[in-house]
Amino acid sequence: MATPVSVSKFDVKSHETPDEVRAPDKTRVEVCQHDGFTIGRFSFQPGWRWSECVKPVVKTDLCQVSHVGYAVAGRIKVRLNDGTEKTISAGESYTIPPGHDAWVEGKEAFVGIEMMSADTYAKPA
Repeated sequence: MATPVSVSKFDVKSHETPDEVRAPDKTRVEVCQHDGFTIGRFSFQPGWRWSECVKPVVKTDLCQVSHVGYAVAGRIKVRLNDGTEKTISAGESYTIPPGHDAWVEGKEAFVGIEMMSADTYAKPA
């Protein structure tokens, strides 16, 4: 069983006025820092694909970030380097290991809240 984690500070922040914003092509990552935790709202526009929009910024062949999050809106397809594919839709929580590509499916933006990768996702190499 995992060791419980606790916070020492009562804190409220809005992703409308985040601590940091990263905005590669068709991408918006709004980052809020909370007492040692980083929470990000990731918004990917229709036509977004990691290998076209974020890869030029981070300069890796595949996304090398681990993700833990919750899909608020839209759909995203993720393909692992072993060929496994899954679609993540609004209302679903997800975990994604490093070594993947991803793209928005459909004409609606994908919005996800991330609890693990927000501190490093889409930061320049």
